[in-house]
Amino acid sequence: MGPGGRWVRAAHTALSAAVALGLLLHRTDLHKQEERGELLQPLIFVLLVLCSVLLYFKVSLMDPGFVKPEEEVKQPMRARHCQLCQHCVRRYDHHCPWLENCVGERNHPLFIVYLSVQLVVLLWGGHVAWSGLYFEQSQEWLQHNIFLLVCFLLIFIFTIMVLLLLVSHLYLISCNTTTWEFMSHHRISYLRHSELENPFDQGIIHNLWRFFCSRHLTAWEKIYFHKNSEPV
Repeated sequence: MGPGGRWVRAAHTALSAAVALGLLLHRTDLHKQEERGELLQPLIFVLLVLCSVLLYFKVSLMDPGFVKPEEEVKQPMRARHCQLCQHCVRRYDHHCPWLENCVGERNHPLFIVYLSVQLVVLLWGGHVAWSGLYFEQSQEWLQHNIFLLVCFLLIFIFTIMVLLLLVSHLYLISCNTTTWEFMSHHRISYLRHSELENPFDQGIIHNLWRFFCSRHLTAWEKIYFHKNSEPV
């Protein structure tokens, strides 16, 4: 793990902890529940934040599907060499700067789980931040609201980003294509020379099942040549 990766991961952890702690300490709905001794929702919120951070580290630090040295003589189909990681990655999707890691065949499903949990945390956090805003007119209005306003704006921005990312990835997964293949279709030899627009598409149900439920790495060459040999 390089120094850049350590800084990015430290920043993610610090920001998550600071916002969560601030929402629990300010006069928000969660804080009022704590004062009344109703600890269930505050506890669930803290556990969700912790879960999202742990998932972030898991996806960030795990092997995304690096091609083994003995496999690089004949690079597997859908693999791509990442210039930032200096590794070839199976079913390469993209290199995520926020993770400081590639998203590939091994960690892509967990990446979707992480985005889903993060979206729930952000939506809940946005609601909590809004619940603590002080709307009565007074000279101390900004002083009362500055932290929660900043939190709400940050949460709003990240919510839009995570939502768009999650929706776009779910769409691509349902089609059995990757971000790299979608963006660079005309430059990828096995797609440019295929008789089919997407030779890996096996239908939404099969695509989702293979993505989320398959425990083994897929030999994409078999699907590619089988689909291209079928009569059109």
